[in-house]
Amino acid sequence: MSHSPRRAPLDLPALRRDLLAPAGPLARLDVVEVSASTNTELVGAVRAAPGEWPAPAALVAEHQAAGRGRAGRAWETPPRAALTVSVLLRPRLAPARLGWLPLLAGLAVVRAVDAAGVPGAAVKWPNDVLLPAPDDAAGLGPFRKVAGVLAEVVPVADDRGLAAVVVGVGLNVDQSAAELPVPTATSLALAGADADRGALLGELVRGLVEAAGALEDAGGDAAAAGLAAEYARRSATLGRPVRAELAGGADVVEGDALRVDDDGSLVLATTAGERAVTAGDVHHLRAT
Repeated sequence: MSHSPRRAPLDLPALRRDLLAPAGPLARLDVVEVSASTNTELVGAVRAAPGEWPAPAALVAEHQAAGRGRAGRAWETPPRAALTVSVLLRPRLAPARLGWLPLLAGLAVVRAVDAAGVPGAAVKWPNDVLLPAPDDAAGLGPFRKVAGVLAEVVPVADDRGLAAVVVGVGLNVDQSAAELPVPTATSLALAGADADRGALLGELVRGLVEAAGALEDAGGDAAAAGLAAEYARRSATLGRPVRAELAGGADVVEGDALRVDDDGSLVLATTAGERAVTAGDVHHLRAT
């Protein structure tokens, strides 16, 4: 079966001209044909040789064979059908403010999807990116998932004493319905977009580095940086009833999603009062 032009290889020389300093935001950009998981690979590389990975940097895989989502879920994509990238950041932020970085990654994906001409992208807390759908799906409401984000802190300091954060993004670009792993997923192609992965990569990387820089400039205050308000505008979660399954199966909390707190946690209004959720899976519930 012949593939569409969207499944052509990434043009690495063009990407490096566009994204590497001084023209672009990156200090290093690597593209590999196959990676089991770009996050696992980049985290391992930073641990082994931090001096070889100045930040910001990015590792992109044409084909990710054993990607990892939250809670250790497997995630695989057909070759050249998705954008799979991990970005290394070394933000000048207090540890308590790092919780906003995964949310900003979701926001950067939304911006990239906007630039690709696909309307209505929204973020399910903390950072799943959804596209509108004609009917409800369990846990998502009238949406389908087009992208996921996984962020990991790597406690390997550089010469400035800054720890590393690796932010991995998997964005479904050209998959058909039969190529998607679950019926609650979608792709930009299924949304009618003829999206170029190289252009998406450029928008995503620039958006993430820009947002992280704005958060740094505001001393980690997402509200002062204007990022909290933008996130709230693009949130599919705020204002609706949700069920939060806390990390590690510690508890299940139900309530109305009120706001995102200063540390990036989701604040719910429950029958017992307000409750902050810092990590876990959020399921959208039908309003009663």
